[in-house]
Amino acid sequence: MSTTKNSGGRQSSTVYRRRRLMVGLGLLAVLVIIVLIIVKPGSSRGEPVDPTPPAASASAPATDAAPKPTPEPAVAGAPCVAAHVQVEAITDAVKYEPGKLPQLSLSVTNTGDTSCTINAGTSKQVFTISSGKDVYWTSTDCQQDSADQAVLLEPGDPISSTTPVAWQRVRSAKDTCDADTRDAAPAGGASYHLRVSVDGIESETPKQFLLY
Repeated sequence: MSTTKNSGGRQSSTVYRRRRLMVGLGLLAVLVIIVLIIVKPGSSRGEPVDPTPPAASASAPATDAAPKPTPEPAVAGAPCVAAHVQVEAITDAVKYEPGKLPQLSLSVTNTGDTSCTINAGTSKQVFTISSGKDVYWTSTDCQQDSADQAVLLEPGDPISSTTPVAWQRVRSAKDTCDADTRDAAPAGGASYHLRVSVDGIESETPKQFLLY
């Protein structure tokens, strides 16, 4: 008996198994691709692949930068600054009759905002009397028994010398301190100017007076 192959009939079970295997492999490949997209290769627990942090922004301030120094306020009782001290020359009159001795003194005022100290002792006081460009008398030429004295100056509260210096209406010079007589200063309405300084700080405006 002869047999013939039926090409239009039902295929064998082997062919169906191969087809199902190919379809299953295709689905597996699609799942693998989806997983690779969700979980990137080389990453662990969702961390970035490149662990190097981005460079700090140029506009962000450095956290380890040194803080800017804060200006220190003036300390109460510190030495006075010359720019904050006003010295004024004082006389007890503006006209002196013959035989009347001018009494010279001074005042010191702290024009700053903080109390400060200054050496206002007699060792740091200088009285100078002049007429025009001619200096007639300086208190330090023949000064004796001078002393230092630290004084606390409160802002805006002037202090004055307690004991005035009497000018004998004569010229002074270091080489005439022991002389019995000295040259008398001209009178008859002559004009004189008194300047003072304390601890090296000079009065800005001289005090004018007249001798008769």
